[in-house]
Amino acid sequence: MKKKILVTGGSGFIGTNVINNFIDKNYEVVNIDTAPPKIPNHVKYWRNVDIRDYKTLLTEVQNFLPDYILHLAARTDLNGKNIDEYNSNTLGTQNIINICNEIKTVKRVLFASSMLVNSVGSSPLSLSDYSPDTSYGESKVEMERVIITSKLKAEWAIIRPTSIWGPWFGEPYSNFFYFVIKGMFVHPGNRACTKTYGYIDNSVFQISTLLLTAKKTLIEGKIFYIGDKPPINISDWADEISMQNNGTRNKKVYFWVFKVAALIGDLLKLANVKFPMTSFRLKNMTTDHILPLDDLYNVVGDNFFTRIQGTKKTLKWIKNQK
Repeated sequence: MKKKILVTGGSGFIGTNVINNFIDKNYEVVNIDTAPPKIPNHVKYWRNVDIRDYKTLLTEVQNFLPDYILHLAARTDLNGKNIDEYNSNTLGTQNIINICNEIKTVKRVLFASSMLVNSVGSSPLSLSDYSPDTSYGESKVEMERVIITSKLKAEWAIIRPTSIWGPWFGEPYSNFFYFVIKGMFVHPGNRACTKTYGYIDNSVFQISTLLLTAKKTLIEGKIFYIGDKPPINISDWADEISMQNNGTRNKKVYFWVFKVAALIGDLLKLANVKFPMTSFRLKNMTTDHILPLDDLYNVVGDNFFTRIQGTKKTLKWIKNQK
């Protein structure tokens, strides 16, 4: 029998790519999301349901009776003022847990949390050590605690996607590619950070393996960062993208220019005017954030795609989108 997979948040970046993969493998798929799919062919799999609406959500899940659930749906922006504004991440997750216990067909659930359960650049002592510095991060901490303390009868694991990029992505990583392509990216002196990133096709393989084929003993109740080895220096990667795009490298600018631009961006933000640089973005550009992937690789193995392969495919996708 075909595997039946319910994806919440399947209209988002990761969800779009995951559903594409499941369709290609001839699985039965349903996408629960309040946003319409990015790909027109995915509309037939889409159910316009808010995961906070327990009654409607329960009806849709009962109609489908999935074997597996990939829970990606969340509010992911950083604009909220308090954790209550992110109840999609907490109440929505609790609803998924309650429904799984009620319908009893679900074998395994994979919950998507966030690397922002810890502040960028922090060094947590363990996966249960939290230090969020945004309301979004706080909501994901609470989400993980809801899952860990629940009495979920199905097998489960938590994933924390790192900085994932590739076709169908959005801000901020799409902006990074666009700036490089347009010749607007400049190196911040010698202060560029090194981070753990993940090319989406590798991420899809990692997620589907954890959800569908990994042994229970290897994943049950565990937390996995989703990403690629080795980490990337953002300046080196920007030059790789530029070389693949037009055979040139990016220019370097003194770091103090970035600091001034960030201050201008902070002031414009107060007036609700968008600007490509703020202090928050500058911190992200210059703070190393290398995350542990050994547990993931021990379960799923090495990547199928190199960064160069991913960059070429992403550049091709961007040109086709235009």
